[in-house]
Amino acid sequence: MDVDNTLKTGQLEKNGKHSGANGSLVRVRDLEVAFSVRKGGGSSGRKGLLRAVNGVSFDVKKGETLGLVGESGCGKTTLGRALLRLTPVPVRGSIWYGGREIQDMSTRDFRDLRGEMQMIFQDPFSSLNPRLTVGQMLGEVLAVHKVVPHGEAKKKIYELLDIVGLNREYFNRYPHEFSGGQRQRIGIARALAVDPGFIICDEPVSALDVSIQSQIINLLKDLQRELGLTYLFIAHDLSVVEYISDRVAVMYLGKIVEIADAGELYANPKHPYTKALMSAIPLPELGRRKERIILKGDLPGPLDAPKGCSFHTRCPEAIEHCRSVEPELKPLSGEKGHEVSCLLYE
Repeated sequence: MDVDNTLKTGQLEKNGKHSGANGSLVRVRDLEVAFSVRKGGGSSGRKGLLRAVNGVSFDVKKGETLGLVGESGCGKTTLGRALLRLTPVPVRGSIWYGGREIQDMSTRDFRDLRGEMQMIFQDPFSSLNPRLTVGQMLGEVLAVHKVVPHGEAKKKIYELLDIVGLNREYFNRYPHEFSGGQRQRIGIARALAVDPGFIICDEPVSALDVSIQSQIINLLKDLQRELGLTYLFIAHDLSVVEYISDRVAVMYLGKIVEIADAGELYANPKHPYTKALMSAIPLPELGRRKERIILKGDLPGPLDAPKGCSFHTRCPEAIEHCRSVEPELKPLSGEKGHEVSCLLYE
């Protein structure tokens, strides 16, 4: 990958300006996203509150990749969208970007900040406008955010195509003329068009062939190194998350139950749910096996989350207090940066 020096220098300078407390670019405190729904369906069902994200707090340090893993339906994507104010319901809690609280920002002020925070979506086909060519799509982004003067837009688009490994001849092609991997490269180029500092990658490789996944992951790593980007990488593939992440947060039923450096988490998981997830990762060595931890029962719905610890109904290590006491995410004694939400460690 050959990053244009002008683009690289400008983006590195821009990304270097923003840093919050303790080197954190993004700080989230007590984030809650709840949807009003009717239990049982239909107009006759009684109203309930579905807490898709329930009191989540974490930091993302400038220049790092924080992986976010968990089962489908645990709230990972809703959390990512909430950080960009893309959820259809109000969000409670606090979100800081570069030391600025964005929850109470006016729509106009946040629009100016939108260029700093971008998203790469899971489905590279549905996230692209089928009626626009690549040039038109990227040109529209440049025009809306006033990234470059109109006369320099084509040059900027060519630079973006070069960065993500696409030929300049693709300028006049439509999304349906590309493969899945190429479409995701276009999605990445669109996110980079506004010179962001923080990108939320919402399962960016899950819809791609395995052979293409590694290309996109390596592209993201190269871009991070060259442009000084910060990622929140949402995925359910634990091997991919281990490869790309500096730290990893594990989410269950709308809450983060464990967070630590990637190497520490994969080598020494503490929460029973994390242990079960790690036991499912296949070993690459032929003939080697490890003991699987099979969780009993189904994942409870967010509408009917258990009292106490939300995991106790499936936990093989649950104790009596787990049924009534809700654990907090706390640092482990003697293990820097490793936090776990489990009564076994209190």
